[in-house]
Amino acid sequence: MIFTQTELQGACIVDIEPRQDERGYFARVWCAREFEAQGLKTDLVQCNVAYNHKKGILRGMHYQQQAHAEVKLVRCTRGAIYDVIVDLRADSPSYLKWTGVELTEENHRMLYVPEGFAHGYITLQDECELFYQVSQFYAPGAEGGVRWDDPAVGIDWPEAGELLISEKDRSWPLL
Repeated sequence: MIFTQTELQGACIVDIEPRQDERGYFARVWCAREFEAQGLKTDLVQCNVAYNHKKGILRGMHYQQQAHAEVKLVRCTRGAIYDVIVDLRADSPSYLKWTGVELTEENHRMLYVPEGFAHGYITLQDECELFYQVSQFYAPGAEGGVRWDDPAVGIDWPEAGELLISEKDRSWPLL
């Protein structure tokens, strides 16, 4: 795997290194030793799948409160998304900065999201599926969020047509 640090401290893009032949390819998408060598957390306890019917679905910006803060490793297994993270760690040099990366079924990229980050995405195509590996068990009472359009962050979302956003995600507070 190839690990590329983003401008946000602790967050990185993970690219696979496919071994191809006439049958197709094989690639590792998780190896605790490789992640640990990069200084990344390796204690993953849960895997989740998110499916989205249409282009323009925006989910986010979600996080778990500190006692349940989680690392996420996100991959788009079908379709294409623009995945966004925001650093909410007040003591971080990248506090309130954001970065976005296109994850597609073709580029096989993954985004490693450290603890203390809000996470969200917008679908760029119909029929998108994501696979998440997370480091903490979901704790409904610890769920938090930041508005997807918070001017204090200023995320530059790509044009994706008419947006579909849940009432819950529209209701997150401004910073």
